[in-house]
Amino acid sequence: MKNSIDKYCMFLLVVIIFQITTSSNKIYCQDNVKHRVRLKADYFKEMNGANYIQIGAISKIEKQNVSVSNIELSVENEFYDEIIEWGSIKTNMKGECRFVIKDFNLLKADSSNVYNINVIFKGNDTYKRASKSISFKDAIIKANLIAKDSLNYVSATLSDKATDSIIRGESLDVQIKRLFRPLKIGEEFNYTDENGSILVPVENGIPGVNGILTLEVVLKDNDDYGTVITSFDAPIGVQIKEETTFDDRTMWSPRNKTPYFLLIVPNLLTFSMWGIIIFLIFSLYKIYRT
Repeated sequence: MKNSIDKYCMFLLVVIIFQITTSSNKIYCQDNVKHRVRLKADYFKEMNGANYIQIGAISKIEKQNVSVSNIELSVENEFYDEIIEWGSIKTNMKGECRFVIKDFNLLKADSSNVYNINVIFKGNDTYKRASKSISFKDAIIKANLIAKDSLNYVSATLSDKATDSIIRGESLDVQIKRLFRPLKIGEEFNYTDENGSILVPVENGIPGVNGILTLEVVLKDNDDYGTVITSFDAPIGVQIKEETTFDDRTMWSPRNKTPYFLLIVPNLLTFSMWGIIIFLIFSLYKIYRT
């Protein structure tokens, strides 16, 4: 009987040790699981500014998309079998970063005038290695304002810089720059004609600071050319009238600009009440003395 109890106790001890070891291995494996990173990269060209690549990094952790912050990304220019290092950049708290191409003329394109860019994350203790490749050509947008039949129009032409040829059948957005979101004008799709041009009317009466409107023409998220933006100022807006009461005496003004009636009427009422109280006290005193 005693031997049976000892064997049973030994069996339980072995089972407990096995469970503890298995649980520890599971926890260790879970702690060392590396998550997959998904990179997004888009090319932007500002005709009046910089050329840059907008990069984003996310990872799916516990069935939720999480921004991957503070990871270092390398940017390369791939030219046939040659890899040219362009530099590195870190993502911000939102998992985003903007890599500015300081000298676009140093980029090398292949025989089809296509630029190939690789964005590479080499991995770390938490995330696996990841990469994203984008390809684009170099486009140019030329835009200006013309007057026709007492109306103002935005005239824009889209062309390929490498081949110096016009680009037909592509949609350009025409919009007015605003503080939070641009105001789109014209048709929903403004396709370039056989001359690579569009002509979009600008409505009268659009307000602008000092009567100036900043007009933008955008080739957005194009498969071949990325996003290309050009902008220019035009004095065709309605000047904004400042309707401010800063120098007026209003109910919501600061203390030193209190309306006069709020200064006079309450003070008169206060002095009147004190005058009545003083008169009554004086009258009671006279009655007491008599």
